[in-house]
Amino acid sequence: MNFTRITVDSRQMGGMPCIRGLRIPVATIVGMVADGMSEAEILKAYPDLLAPDIHEALKYAAEALRERELPLTAP
Repeated sequence: MNFTRITVDSRQMGGMPCIRGLRIPVATIVGMVADGMSEAEILKAYPDLLAPDIHEALKYAAEALRERELPLTAP
């Protein structure tokens, strides 16, 4: 999968995947969505973001999870 809005630079944010070279980690955006924030709220909190940045961050996170198994405990 090709991600044009996600950048990884070892000299920026410890090499964490970020949005378009900005110091906004993908994990931050995914966490905001997980916390129930709307797209409009996220864009207001980070004026440098665009709606497609949020969508690609979510796609990137989903793809990252597909590439490895996470241990889950049974209830």
